[in-house]
Amino acid sequence: MKSKKQTTKTAFGDHPIREKVAEISELPRDAVLGMPLLTVLGQSEFTLENYTGIIEYTDALLRIQVKGGQIKVTGKRFQVVYYANDEMKVKGCIHSIEYLSSEAR
Repeated sequence: MKSKKQTTKTAFGDHPIREKVAEISELPRDAVLGMPLLTVLGQSEFTLENYTGIIEYTDALLRIQVKGGQIKVTGKRFQVVYYANDEMKVKGCIHSIEYLSSEAR
């Protein structure tokens, strides 16, 4: 017999309490759940919030660890304008942005 907690967890995903708080409070889901927020300006720059680490960084490739997987950005002439504990801004010529789920790897 499943407990009520397990049933609730299944109904609301991996973070049932946070999901419910986001739903009830109408707070931004990215803030409550710690999910990545990627803002892209054309092909020339992007800002990423809520990342957990930089895995690989060259002038043509960025692999960034986020909750639930990785974000892979390819292009050329990448320059990190700034980065902090949970936010970064990168300029360069963006060719592609790909989300790699931790479930798929």
